[in-house]
Amino acid sequence: MINEPKQPVDLKTALSTFEALWSPRIVTRVNDYDVRIAKVAGEHVWHVHENTDEFFLVLEGELRIALREPGPGGERTVVLPRGSVFVVPRGVEHKPSSAEGASIMMFEPTGTPTVGDRHDPVPGHIDATTGHALGS
Repeated sequence: MINEPKQPVDLKTALSTFEALWSPRIVTRVNDYDVRIAKVAGEHVWHVHENTDEFFLVLEGELRIALREPGPGGERTVVLPRGSVFVVPRGVEHKPSSAEGASIMMFEPTGTPTVGDRHDPVPGHIDATTGHALGS
């Protein structure tokens, strides 16, 4: 169930309602965007969102995002400690990961698949979804 207007959502409580990794829950919507939370550990899959940026906020733990960018160097990794935000620009191939586990929040247009528009083969520990309602 998506958060009804004017009802606060305690993110710590919301995160306690599920255990699945790489399986985001939609806590509310802002205009045409989902506000999603997820628990993550290990590696996601290399993927790209062709038509949208992807916003990450680390709530707990540490998130790493490997990026494949055009030009010299080509590949780099950004490290996001707790409280950090980062935006992966549209069209940039990326792979989130967390060695010790993390809780994150993402803003994405409603209906955006977690594995993007193009991706490597999706392993079994990744939930290829457009987000689940909180409490499901």
